[in-house]
Amino acid sequence: MNETLKTLMTRRSCKKFKPDQIKDEELDYILKAGTNAPTGRGLQSPIIIVIQDKDTIKKIAKLNSKIMGAKDVDPFYGAPTLIIVLADKNIGTYVEDGSLVLGNLMNAAFSLNVGSCWIHRAKEEFQTKEGKELLKCWGVSDNYIGIGHCVLGYPAEEYKIPAPRKKDYIRFIK
Repeated sequence: MNETLKTLMTRRSCKKFKPDQIKDEELDYILKAGTNAPTGRGLQSPIIIVIQDKDTIKKIAKLNSKIMGAKDVDPFYGAPTLIIVLADKNIGTYVEDGSLVLGNLMNAAFSLNVGSCWIHRAKEEFQTKEGKELLKCWGVSDNYIGIGHCVLGYPAEEYKIPAPRKKDYIRFIK
């Protein structure tokens, strides 16, 4: 089995991170993988926001946990890097495009021994007043919708053993 297939079959989400920031070189490779995800008609609807500022991460985590309905919970699991993927709602494949970017980010991270996890509620976050203010501050147009977050950091524990794949996952029609 080649390394790409091995990564795709063994990648798991990380939910406990060391506080150490990931290396810039690793982050650059992860981001390049994200920007090379396929997009509908090659229109590249997504944009990627990288946040390593602790205060900004805490602010977004608070907004995310409020939407989740859980107080005093860190939905980003203490990860030192937060990546937000947004996509232009005027492009018909924006959700799919952003989802593929997130998949590439997580697979690239795993291949570099960097832990990752997809965190939901980005859409709802950036529909709030606070979220819209952040986008404006970052110079992001109102056309962009939150697709998801990818948290990154070095794993603080071993990955969990995956659940067995369900028996009827694949169906052949010949």
